[in-house]
Amino acid sequence: MAIDWLLLITLVWLQTKHFVADYVLQPAWIIDGKGDLRKPGGYVHAAIHAAATMPILWLSMPYLTWTVAVVTGEFLIHFLIDHLKAVYGRRHPCPMNARSFWMLHGGDQLAHHLTYSTILTVVAWQSYFNV
Repeated sequence: MAIDWLLLITLVWLQTKHFVADYVLQPAWIIDGKGDLRKPGGYVHAAIHAAATMPILWLSMPYLTWTVAVVTGEFLIHFLIDHLKAVYGRRHPCPMNARSFWMLHGGDQLAHHLTYSTILTVVAWQSYFNV
């Protein structure tokens, strides 16, 4: 039963963190920098996500090695998802009221939340087996 609460609380914190990092802490220079490997925006955005995930996982997993590994993976995956979305969005621009815009946005958010499902799987595995 305790692992259920651990996973639920971890998920709530990850989703809250995701909202703040994706919608509150994105000035124009970060948004504009995504999709261009020469600009810092995408790197900074992924680093914000990773940095905010770190304390959440410190509370969920007692082993620093696992936390660092998961946070590093999140940084890389988050950067890649956003980079691909930005490149595609620039090649296929569409207005915000178009169905294709919302499909791309929703697909991006789904990919991020599936990343959180993977993180929760690691937390559950690590918690259950204490490895």
